[in-house]
Amino acid sequence: MKNLINITDLTVEEIDELVKVALDIIANPEKYQDACRHKLLATLFFEPSTRTRLSFESAMHRLGGSVVGFSEAGSSSSAKGESLSDTVQTVGCYADIIAMRHPKEGAPIVAERRTDVPIINAGDGSHNHPTQTLTDLLTIWRSKGRFNDLTIGLCGDLKFGRTVHSLVGAMARYTGIKFIFIAPEELRFPHYIIESELESRGIEYREVGTMEEVMPELDVLYMTRVQRERFFNEADYIRLKDTYILTPDKLDPAKKDMIVMHPLPRVNEISVAVDDDPRAMYFTQAKNGMFIRMALILKMLEVTV
Repeated sequence: MKNLINITDLTVEEIDELVKVALDIIANPEKYQDACRHKLLATLFFEPSTRTRLSFESAMHRLGGSVVGFSEAGSSSSAKGESLSDTVQTVGCYADIIAMRHPKEGAPIVAERRTDVPIINAGDGSHNHPTQTLTDLLTIWRSKGRFNDLTIGLCGDLKFGRTVHSLVGAMARYTGIKFIFIAPEELRFPHYIIESELESRGIEYREVGTMEEVMPELDVLYMTRVQRERFFNEADYIRLKDTYILTPDKLDPAKKDMIVMHPLPRVNEISVAVDDDPRAMYFTQAKNGMFIRMALILKMLEVTV
């Protein structure tokens, strides 16, 4: 694998291997502390990020490597009018691997054509976020010990949420998976993904309007925020932003071993009162992001430990 643009660039076997390496990193961190010594990661973030950017940087530092880059488009030469193509081609002269986030869908495809350095898509518009999906998969594995035979509820902004788009693409390749999409009419899961990933494989799914009606069935509840930056109309955002708010009482009918996930940042779609519930996995999920990105960097740089 040269680049990671979409989660489907990885086979099921490669995903399983990445999870295995991440688990070994968690168990034996000292074994990996110099694995990427003298290697350089460039983080090109044309869109704001906290967890993704810092987890990539932390991952590289914990592997003994170094990091260069920028955290917003305004601090790069794109503010002067430089094209994405030229930026990537230039940075590829300096770094061994590039992690890039961009607001435009398909930007990583442009990037991979302009450099021989491995490109990791750290999020492109509302399309894909494959390393968040790897983070989600590691969290599910550490909590459930399996990827098969799970009922997964996805709640909130399913239209623009690149994290849920990528997660469905990954989990659809395992057996016994059922999806329940919980969203208002305006933010329903894109039908083209349902057709390509679910209907083509005969995977069971349902679309519902409330989380309460399906809570007892779920093994995983994946919450998402309604993203102001994806809306063209502020009035639509205000009308929809508080459609779903998870509170402790709504968790009462849920399974005792159900897990609650969220890619973060949250606004108010999960009450802080839920944070102390042992089923709340979103901060553990954030930590898992560093471990799985360490495993991914090792794979893409072809470093063996």
